[in-house]
Amino acid sequence: MSTTSQTPQWDCLFLNVHLATMSDDISYGECREGAIAVRGGVIDWLGKRSDLSDSYHAGEVVDCKGAWLTPGLIDCHTHVVYGGNRSGEFEDRLNGVSYEEIAKRGGGIISTVMATRAASESELLAQSIIRVKRLLQEGVTTLECKSGYGLDLITEAKILRVARQLERELPVRICTTFLGAHAVPPEFAGRVEAYIEVVCEQMLPALVAEGLVDAVDAFCEKIGFTAAQTERVFQAAKKYELPVKLHAEQLSDQGGALLTARYQGLSADHLEYLSEAGVAAMAKAGTVAVLLPGAFYFLRETQLPPIPALRKAAVPIAISTDCNPGTSPMTSLLLAMNMACTLFKMTPLEALQGTTRNAAKALGLSNTIGSLTVGKRADFALWQVDRPADLSYAMGANPCCGVVFGGRIL
Repeated sequence: MSTTSQTPQWDCLFLNVHLATMSDDISYGECREGAIAVRGGVIDWLGKRSDLSDSYHAGEVVDCKGAWLTPGLIDCHTHVVYGGNRSGEFEDRLNGVSYEEIAKRGGGIISTVMATRAASESELLAQSIIRVKRLLQEGVTTLECKSGYGLDLITEAKILRVARQLERELPVRICTTFLGAHAVPPEFAGRVEAYIEVVCEQMLPALVAEGLVDAVDAFCEKIGFTAAQTERVFQAAKKYELPVKLHAEQLSDQGGALLTARYQGLSADHLEYLSEAGVAAMAKAGTVAVLLPGAFYFLRETQLPPIPALRKAAVPIAISTDCNPGTSPMTSLLLAMNMACTLFKMTPLEALQGTTRNAAKALGLSNTIGSLTVGKRADFALWQVDRPADLSYAMGANPCCGVVFGGRIL
């Protein structure tokens, strides 16, 4: 039992509830027949119902009817703001059209860039709200939103402004990530170094000045940017004291995880081709491994991330949807948890840790969200399940029966 007040005066008290506090590395932190109290939007008390003093006073008492309560889920890697649709390319690939041919037709990421550039801010917002609402219906209370489908200052700013607007329109916390180094835009074909210069010296300063950037990312890969080019982006981020993260080792080992660890990066993401040296560096730096089973599934990959090595080195593992139009058009974090178990052989406990405490660490928010702990934000999800493992078990099911965001019952 924990308390911060001798004579509690709470805004809200939740009773008849089982708590999965996610407050340690080895268990769900279960507290059956528990209670949890909120004051000023944060957790003020939690523990066994039998330990609760009869002298409490709460403005509202909620009977949770035996539901399980977890921290609000966290989707820590998304590209949720974009224009257009690439289902036609999906159909073409299944009909035997090669990626090269699709690219020659103007498909691939460039088609999303063109659609996003063409869309107005209001159009992007309307499309994105639909996707984000689907995540919120499954108990998500925090998500990351990357740019990277503009590849010019005007559109990158537009994407990030929409992300900020989503936070104002919906009950969700949005962390924005500048991903200007996602691909080389058509107007810079054959001039990669010149484009990196624009990303570092023009785009990033302007976006920071507008207050649109919480972190900086890049795509370090043979079809993306080299480690040296990525380091230039990291150095630019360092000037503004912005944390970094990286799309690393998805298709090959380019040393991206090593580079991210050297810059004390929040996370390295994808990691199918992560080396032993990369694992060791991430462990030493405290960098989170963000695994994206939706992209693995959609691309029909066969190279698994080195999960046993990550476990052995005690690297925190997070799970996310990677919601994007090209490689993971998924708006279900619960499905991502199931995929992590079935495709990556993770446990249901690891999957829930990966969408709560470890996902919070991947966003640099461990001090405020990710577990049920006195003093942290009162972001909760309520579930009509028999046990926490059920959240990773049933494909297509959504047992979320309530959400609390900043102490406000939704």
